[in-house]
Amino acid sequence: MSDGEQAAETLGPVDIRRILSLLPHRYPMLLVDRVESMVRDRSIHAVKAVTINEPFFQGHFPGRPIMPGVLIVEALAQAGGVLAIESLGLAGTGKLVYFMGIDGVKFRKPVEPGCLLDLHVTILQAKRTICKFEGKAMLNGQVATECQFTAMIADPPGE
Repeated sequence: MSDGEQAAETLGPVDIRRILSLLPHRYPMLLVDRVESMVRDRSIHAVKAVTINEPFFQGHFPGRPIMPGVLIVEALAQAGGVLAIESLGLAGTGKLVYFMGIDGVKFRKPVEPGCLLDLHVTILQAKRTICKFEGKAMLNGQVATECQFTAMIADPPGE
């Protein structure tokens, strides 16, 4: 370790109760089921168990159920939100993580019911209220979706 470098704090696994305390999302929009491991200020490995019971499979697509790409990106963003809230020590503050931009998204493999979708997100850059992330959604060690995205930490909208 160099001078000024601190040992990274690794957390995990993190169960659904903790995830629910960090994210405002609820069924059917909560797309992170578990956090396998997390290194504050660096990275997270979360999991989404994809089941045929997901409401979107009824119409996407009948006879060939495939998870919509936008929801795979949302799952990556939610994993990034967990990482940001934990890294910034904002649990319990009510702060929200809002999408600002998505870049270079590529869909490489279809995500079907019965899959465990591994969500790997790394912080590329973090400022006080803005974070840039790189995300990869993996199926059995192969990239299904990859992208970079930017998010803003903000207060929830007023009542």
